[in-house]
Amino acid sequence: MKTLRLSLLLALLLLIQLAEVNAQERPAWAKETKEQKEKRMKWWTDARFGMFIHWGLYAVPARHEWVKYYEHISDKDYEKYFNLFDPDLYNPKQWAAKAKEAGMKYFVITTKHHEGFSLWDTKYSDYKATKTPAGRDLIKPMVEAFRAEGIKVGFYYSLIDWHHPDFELDASHPPTPQGKEARDAANKGRDQKKYQAYMKNQITELLTQYGPIDMLFTDFSYAGKGHKEWDSEGLLKLIRKLQPNIIVNDRLDLNDTDWGWDIKTPEQFMPREWLTVKGEKVPWETCQTFSGSWGYHRDENSWKSVPQLIAMLIETVSKGGNLLLNVGPTARGEFDERANQRLEGMGAWMKQHSRSIYGCTQAPETFKVPQNCFLTYNAEKKRLYIHLMQWPFKSLHLEGFKGKFKYAQLLNDGSEVKFYSPTQEGSHTTETTKDGDVILNLPVQKPNVEIPVIELILE
Repeated sequence: MKTLRLSLLLALLLLIQLAEVNAQERPAWAKETKEQKEKRMKWWTDARFGMFIHWGLYAVPARHEWVKYYEHISDKDYEKYFNLFDPDLYNPKQWAAKAKEAGMKYFVITTKHHEGFSLWDTKYSDYKATKTPAGRDLIKPMVEAFRAEGIKVGFYYSLIDWHHPDFELDASHPPTPQGKEARDAANKGRDQKKYQAYMKNQITELLTQYGPIDMLFTDFSYAGKGHKEWDSEGLLKLIRKLQPNIIVNDRLDLNDTDWGWDIKTPEQFMPREWLTVKGEKVPWETCQTFSGSWGYHRDENSWKSVPQLIAMLIETVSKGGNLLLNVGPTARGEFDERANQRLEGMGAWMKQHSRSIYGCTQAPETFKVPQNCFLTYNAEKKRLYIHLMQWPFKSLHLEGFKGKFKYAQLLNDGSEVKFYSPTQEGSHTTETTKDGDVILNLPVQKPNVEIPVIELILE
């Protein structure tokens, strides 16, 4: 009898698992082919570099965008930031100009972060910018400013909401109350279905009131809230209906499907190699910060240097990915001077070297990576780019490159780099190489750029 009950239990568990799988099977509306997807995403694949912007009430305390969570601030105590939010120096044209100067091709703005505050004039909540001293929709002029600079538009939308009365509390969110009993009591009267409708209503506003939206970054699923709690399939169906060409990230907890996401989004780390799913390379984008936080953090002191950030961009593209680099504007609506300095530094490098980034990807395996270098490759233009992370003395050896390229030049000034393949030994000052290898003859002094790049015009 015990064996029979155990068998029935195992069968029931199997049926539950199968139901879970079937719940995420390809729906009838998800008919896009692989080729259609590649065409839809072509602009993003070529762009390679974008700006993330985290801005909300958390800019007022200036202690990290999760300040409410980390410091267990109640709704009542957090209200003071709502009453003080007045970005009087906000000029989105300046933001867009900074992004363009840095070489960024798209941007993503936090329309609503985890705190639940909306930067636009939503009809479905009073917890919004128009009810603060700001008194206006902050998204519309931003979208217009970035579009005017030729920069693609992306929206971030938090699935988590620490403020909404129908968001069901769990062990992780919101930050208060902390105890289980208090949470259970606070959950009485909350209705996750109503919260799902709220999200759909707000996303409908965002995707119908601001013209073509190129990207949507939903954030995020975790143990306690997944595709069932968000109604992720229904949400994605709505998104695709309203904006058929939009690119959507991978945080709706639909990762077991081939239709529930467009890009993988590793955060705050550099993948060791091109990301794969079931052995196949997939589009990916790493989102990174200048410092250790996303929102404006006045006292943050772990800011990355300009060379580090340029190296991060190069390495990302060398592995077939995109870099989404974050800025956290101040409570008065300006970019921090530390952010401006880094954007200007990256822009100076990109002015001379952007063609080693735009439209580029990982180099074919037939090109062996030289020591202390990263390679990027543009198949359409038949160009290979060697990024020299450490400037060598006089010579750079390219193993197996003989016959693969016809011309070499420094990218910063277009000056010729001579190359040869000497294999015969001479005197003690004669440098030689192996058959099939090439020596690039470099100047002793490093070019006056953060990271020099050699452009090879391929055969």
